[in-house]
Amino acid sequence: MRLVIARCSVDYAGRLTAHLPLAPRLILVKADGSVSIHADDRAYKPLNWMSPPCTLKEGSGDDAGVWTVVNKAGEKLIITMEEILHDSSHELGVDPGLIKDGVEAHLQELLADRIETLGEGYTLIRREYPTAIGPVDILCRDADGATVAVEIKRRGEIDGVEQLTRYLDLLNRDPHLAPVKGVFAAQEIKPQARVLATDRGIDCAVLDYDALRGIEDDKLRLF
Repeated sequence: MRLVIARCSVDYAGRLTAHLPLAPRLILVKADGSVSIHADDRAYKPLNWMSPPCTLKEGSGDDAGVWTVVNKAGEKLIITMEEILHDSSHELGVDPGLIKDGVEAHLQELLADRIETLGEGYTLIRREYPTAIGPVDILCRDADGATVAVEIKRRGEIDGVEQLTRYLDLLNRDPHLAPVKGVFAAQEIKPQARVLATDRGIDCAVLDYDALRGIEDDKLRLF
């Protein structure tokens, strides 16, 4: 990971245009190719970003200090540096992934054992399917043989949808798996997360913990 703190302005050109005026900011360049711009007052959320796959070109000559990030859709993030205050790179290695709490882990185990509750004809490929950016909770196939990636949360929020989106981007590059659909499964799904998932073509499944354990009606509500 590369960390750059700089006085910079940022321009985005794509489906819309956006401009960040000159100010001190943190720029993160991750090993997966993503680039994000951060201020000091927005917690983890970036001011602007470009998700992988994308390419970063650092200018030279008259364009020295200008970074141009381009994604596969041709959208551009142009970062113009006035002054670089810090520039360092760090090798973080492969992350071991999030350690789930007992409920999430048990939900994954129960759903894997009863994968047909996602739909008639569903079959399990494996739990904790490994990828370069972490394991997918469940990888399975639907009745038509299409690959489905399932991300499981106790409480479904926007972060979980973003996480599943990254997995889908990666899995869909594998010709042996593509096309891969997504299911975002949780005991409770926040409205904003549902809207984002729907916009990205991801199905949402509300999990009933007791039903999966066989205590109540075993129907899974898929929306």
